Amino acid sequence: MNIIAVDVGNTNVKVALFLDAQEQPIKVVKHANRDELASIIANYWDQIPVSARSTQGKRDGVIVMCSSNPTWGELVKEIVDEEIGEKVLEIGFEKDIPIPIKLGVPYPANVGVDRAVAAAAAYFVVEDSVVVADFGTAITIDLVDEDGVFRGGLISPGLEVMAKSLNDNTATLPDVEIKKPLLAFGQDTAEAINCGILYASAGLLEHATRRYAEDLGKWPQTIVTGQMAQYIKDDCDFVDNWVPSLVIKGIVLAYKKYIEDKASE
Repeated sequence: MNIIAVDVGNTNVKVALFLDAQEQPIKVVKHANRDELASIIANYWDQIPVSARSTQGKRDGVIVMCSSNPTWGELVKEIVDEEIGEKVLEIGFEKDIPIPIKLGVPYPANVGVDRAVAAAAAYFVVEDSVVVADFGTAITIDLVDEDGVFRGGLISPGLEVMAKSLNDNTATLPDVEIKKPLLAFGQDTAEAINCGILYASAGLLEHATRRYAEDLGKWPQTIVTGQMAQYIKDDCDFVDNWVPSLVIKGIVLAYKKYIEDKASE
């Protein structure tokens, strides 16, 4: 199975190639740079072999997308159509590929597709109740119960958004780059901001997980994702695993489930 998986987020676009189900290096494009995106997608598509059954040189692969940014999602579709003459299969409600997890919330169509796809990928591995925390532009911390039902979660500003907000809304606080603290406390303003944002995020994850555990009646496994999670996980000893690109894995899972469901109809 050959798949180009595209995760369209609010800050960047991640593109991954799976050749015969083997993941190749993930490319990250900031701010959806069209030329860079087009180059990556075309290069990945050229690596997919031509189908042995095709008489017209059609490649044996698909392009599957999960998008939380409609404008950039349309850009990806445009690039794929114009550059390689293919169609993007999009995951979502009333889209090409259904959400790969049951959503046990009053308004399932309002759940972000990226959240649902990441939750499905985590449950597929754990096969038990699991907390899925994504540290991106926003922080999302979601709960899947032992039956594989997405129960809901929380959304909070991401680490970089917090830093920018302090800079934008104060007279003298600087914009800081988030990094792992050298000490337990900041010794200047920038270090203090960095510590405050990291500790607030770690505390949020711990508190949310504890509250979810009280609702479940047991402590769930916890999986974190997103690059910023690398600065959080070491301060949360209850975190079981860090998967930097969990949504990408969920995209592949969604497509495989879609194919299997179609085959069984």
